[in-house]
Amino acid sequence: MLTLVNEARAAAGCAPVAADAALAAVARAHSADMRDRGYFSHTTSEGLSPFDRAEAAGITYARAENIAYGQPDATAVMDAWMSSSGHRANILDCTLTRLGVGVAEGAGGPWWTQLFGA
Repeated sequence: MLTLVNEARAAAGCAPVAADAALAAVARAHSADMRDRGYFSHTTSEGLSPFDRAEAAGITYARAENIAYGQPDATAVMDAWMSSSGHRANILDCTLTRLGVGVAEGAGGPWWTQLFGA
């Protein structure tokens, strides 16, 4: 996923994002939560936004989130995100410098989360 994101960013003239383990942990937890509790949203049933979830993990630099489910692999989900103006804007935002990716496998999934930071 990181390679695909950075290829798209390079084509748009953006610097690459770096893998970020802390953002990835939050992204993985969100993907698993969506799978386990049967919802699809940036906001949890408790009302926590991506930024609330990041802050709870001690992260102050989260800036954007993309989510998806059902695409079988990274190429398919990147194709879907790049075909969506909002998701594409996040991926190609040159001010973002870090990326954490979370994937949760399961029936109806996988569930994908990209959490970007700056």
